[in-house]
Amino acid sequence: MKNIQTIENTELPASFHDEAHLEEFMSIPTKGLVDDLAKIDGDIAVLGVAGKVGPTLAMMAKKAAPSKKVIGVARFSDPDVKKRLEQAGVETISCNLLDRDAVARLPKIKNVIYMAGKKFGANEEAPFTWAMNAVVPAYVAEHFAATRFVAFSTLCVYPFSPVNGPGATPDDTPPTPLGEYANSCVARERVFQFFSEKTKSPGRLARLNYAIDCRYGVLIDIALKVLHGESIDIRTGVANCIWQGDAIAFILRSLLHGSIPAKAINIGTPQTTNVRMAATRFGEIFGKTPIFSGTEQPTAWHNDCTEAKNLFGNPAIDLKTMIRWNADWLLRDMPLHHKPTHYDEREGNF
Repeated sequence: MKNIQTIENTELPASFHDEAHLEEFMSIPTKGLVDDLAKIDGDIAVLGVAGKVGPTLAMMAKKAAPSKKVIGVARFSDPDVKKRLEQAGVETISCNLLDRDAVARLPKIKNVIYMAGKKFGANEEAPFTWAMNAVVPAYVAEHFAATRFVAFSTLCVYPFSPVNGPGATPDDTPPTPLGEYANSCVARERVFQFFSEKTKSPGRLARLNYAIDCRYGVLIDIALKVLHGESIDIRTGVANCIWQGDAIAFILRSLLHGSIPAKAINIGTPQTTNVRMAATRFGEIFGKTPIFSGTEQPTAWHNDCTEAKNLFGNPAIDLKTMIRWNADWLLRDMPLHHKPTHYDEREGNF
């Protein structure tokens, strides 16, 4: 354990050479994660590992607990993802999670991170969205009985909250979903809560804010508009942006804090990002003047991440550093995922 590299003993890079370097850095664990996973018995399965966040989460789990098996499960429609995971020491299983029989054949693992889901195009593919976000959790939760788990959720299950207040928490703000996607995410949470109690599986529902990579995320969305001289809709004036490495460290550490039935936890930073301020900073770096439209509204998807701070401390990477890294990545014309977050969506249409 003494030889495990952690973010605390790693010098922050000025920039990232390429995607491999970016993923290598984003998957460096915190000391807290190393210590926490040492307290957990059993191996770790990551279901839906092939998405934007999954590969670095699985890689981080393996780095933090090299003696444990980390098994990534997905369809792996992109074989490169499977290859990268296996090169990082993560075992892989190809499985269509919509196939109940295939899920039933998965090995029983004591710790599960559930990441599968459907967001983008949710309105156009509503039946599929509900199948992925409400039916698959039932297959998974039924199979992995008496299992410690963390299931990904979203800030979108909340109603809008005043941006000048502390923000919504699971205890004071019941889900009031807006649109097909958010409604299906509430269903996902309820299914996991039902099976958590039925099968005595301690869990947490990670209501994730906006994870920041250099290939996608709220900051990339804002920076691209500044760089290309496009108007930024400023009605949503704040967004909670957390470095992806910090977000996945918090989520993995949540395995130690499960309850029966599973309770939600907000994953994000203590302070929100001001969209106008971020755009202005990108403008200074790019030598461009941001263009804004609309007027900041008094509400947004704003939530209080105090519980995560109390459990895990402050994120390792601050906003200033994230902006600098994102700007550098764009100025060098590095690869992007081309998947806007739609952080400024106010009608629930994804």
